[in-house]
Amino acid sequence: MAALLAFAGVASAQKYTGPRPPKPDLPYLKHAETLVPTEAGEAREEKGKKDDITYVIAGASSSAKTPLASPILLMESQKLSADKLELYKLEVRNGRRELTVSPKKPGKAIRVTVTKLSSDGLYKLEVEESLEAGEYSLTPAVENRVFCFQVF
Repeated sequence: MAALLAFAGVASAQKYTGPRPPKPDLPYLKHAETLVPTEAGEAREEKGKKDDITYVIAGASSSAKTPLASPILLMESQKLSADKLELYKLEVRNGRRELTVSPKKPGKAIRVTVTKLSSDGLYKLEVEESLEAGEYSLTPAVENRVFCFQVF
């Protein structure tokens, strides 16, 4: 029992020693010891047929790219809550990225595990499934702010 308690104390005392995001409230793709900032922007809402809403992001592809099918992101949280971010796959149409939702077909968020790495607000976000090549966006629930990246 004492050995188990000693191990628990060591595990909780370990500190994250990897790269840290240079800017708060911006998710970064982690590539070994390099951090790649996601493309921050704002999605524009367009009303569609019936009750459909299409969220539109300018440009056909993100400037932030990763070859990893299950990317890991790091974020230092100050104003933006890491555990409120949702990940969505975007469709590319007419030179722009889109996500269409409706009351009958709400957007399906991709599962992301959020782990607190330090007491000063450093979080790790891990995509739980393999992503296919394409465009993706992290977005805070009920906001139009987006943090985009591309899996290639």
